[in-house]
Amino acid sequence: MSIKKQFVKTKPVCKVTFSVAAKEANTVAVVGDFNNWNAIDGELSKLKNGTFKAVFDLPKDHSFEYKYIIDGAYVNEPEADSYRWNEFANADNSVLEL
Repeated sequence: MSIKKQFVKTKPVCKVTFSVAAKEANTVAVVGDFNNWNAIDGELSKLKNGTFKAVFDLPKDHSFEYKYIIDGAYVNEPEADSYRWNEFANADNSVLEL
């Protein structure tokens, strides 16, 4: 799993690329504050090499909680900027700082 941040100089936006190496998985999505925890809006596309990937334009100067859903299982990002306890999920969520 990995995250790549590319800040856009002309807009208050950061292009965030989410990548998950999951050759055996059928579906992968990223859900979080930025898409109302909606798996359909956070669906990642599977590449030929088995990596799932998608790019999202997110507003700069924000912090977002998120998780991956890999074949129905919620998974944190090991390379997250930090983690935050979430009472609703009763678990830590990954945090993305932009």
